[in-house]
Amino acid sequence: MSNKPVVATMTGDPCGIGPEVVVKSLALGGMYEQCRPVVFGCTESVQQAVDMLGLKLKVRRVSDVEGAGLDPAVIDVYDTGQLDPKFITPAKANAECGRACAAWLKEMDALALAGKVQATIMGPINTDALKMADKFDQVVSVEVGKTYLFLITGPLRVVHLTDHIPLRQVCDIIAPDLVYKALRTIHDDFTRWGIPNPRIVVAGLNAHAYGEEDKTQIAPGVERARAEGINVTGPASPDSVFRWCIDGEYDVVLAMYHDQGHIAVKTWGFVGNCAMILGTPYIHMSVAHGTAFDIVGKGIASHEMMLTAMRQAANLASGKGFHKDAVAA
Repeated sequence: MSNKPVVATMTGDPCGIGPEVVVKSLALGGMYEQCRPVVFGCTESVQQAVDMLGLKLKVRRVSDVEGAGLDPAVIDVYDTGQLDPKFITPAKANAECGRACAAWLKEMDALALAGKVQATIMGPINTDALKMADKFDQVVSVEVGKTYLFLITGPLRVVHLTDHIPLRQVCDIIAPDLVYKALRTIHDDFTRWGIPNPRIVVAGLNAHAYGEEDKTQIAPGVERARAEGINVTGPASPDSVFRWCIDGEYDVVLAMYHDQGHIAVKTWGFVGNCAMILGTPYIHMSVAHGTAFDIVGKGIASHEMMLTAMRQAANLASGKGFHKDAVAA
């Protein structure tokens, strides 16, 4: 049996472009050299994508990841019958597909926690479909102080201390212990992924990191982490830290709030980036785009973000660090 990590990829909502971008990524063949890729979703939706793209790939339904993901000519789909194919309505959201997406995520989570899957990837989901199914709150999200949104775009890697919180409240939420916990998580996860002694830079909250919050709410957390041997600098001027990371001076930036990190990431490079949740028991990644109902079935959806997520997940699960050429075809 192969000792490569099993990377489980949920197609996303089958009414959108998810199955297409997953199939395009696997059709390149290279993923099978890095890992054992297994698709989670509806077998029929994957077959439809293969047929639409005119690919000579076999689609096989499986109910166990054991022995799956070994043949580049075969796409193995873990399908336990969560969705009746008759409910696939291309370019139109519906509750049944939303419910199925939540179920597929739950199945991946269970297998990952059981050690049968080493990394999971969430394809593009549809918010409306999840809300119709009353499953929106069940989708993996970040919890302040426990898990963190982590965005990757080439050399720029950004972890967010806080996420969807009004900026006015961020000033009150930031605290030394919160900063320390994030730095501890970054250090431990990066080390496990094959990046020993990761170089972390912390973005300040205020211009040039000259503010009371920087001095009393951020700096003490940084000092505590540094005292424990974590290689961290900051708080530093937030208008400079992202460029330092791009230039290779640091491995990752810890941003204080959503837009501070997102603006930098989306300005530097939106195509081919991916996201993950830091602090979970296993690697959990996702793509940064939606279901793109306007181009469903046209065969023109870009697979670069999905391919990046797959390659990064495989590398990190293997303890090989970040994949430097993740979007290369």
